[in-house]
Amino acid sequence: MIDLVKEGGLWIATINRPEKANSLTRAMLDDLAGITESAQGEARAFILTGAGRVFSAGADLDEARAGLATDPVWERLSGAIAALPCLTIAAMNGTLAGGAFGMVLACDLRLCVPEAKFFYPVMKLGFLPQPSDPKRLAAIAGPSTAAMILMAGAKLTAGEALQKGLVDRISDPASLLADARALAADSLSADPAIARRIKAMCRGEH
Repeated sequence: MIDLVKEGGLWIATINRPEKANSLTRAMLDDLAGITESAQGEARAFILTGAGRVFSAGADLDEARAGLATDPVWERLSGAIAALPCLTIAAMNGTLAGGAFGMVLACDLRLCVPEAKFFYPVMKLGFLPQPSDPKRLAAIAGPSTAAMILMAGAKLTAGEALQKGLVDRISDPASLLADARALAADSLSADPAIARRIKAMCRGEH
């Protein structure tokens, strides 16, 4: 239920479980983490997207109740995305919810469609967020927005997410993937060593 397309140095991973709002099972998370880890040293740009009208509703409810909500596989996945030395882009075809935030926050760039909503009701459900999620969310959108989403239960619209810096661009659904490809184009044509170095510099690494 994770589809992977390789177009030269461009890797496109698609969450493909639209009949269940792209909710994630342990097997899907393992598969996506494995794909991301294998992209190290191979991919020169990495796009993460979803099938259907929802990017991801987070954990599969049945598996969440059985322990998936607090499984370390979420951190494995977001850590693998964050560790990629190439440009990483989340092209969100719809709503982002719950634990699926982690993989998106770990990306360098975030695009979404106008209909997307953003919410992470982890506190209401009686769980802590994944350890790296609050830090990344606060670094991207500010501590108050992190508290608004994680503690006040806010559900942001695409426009609000853009205003707060949670997403970088709103794209028409018909051109979402094309827009992501266009953003990846310069990295795909660049010297990979230069691209890696610039990414490190953007992160404040020496």
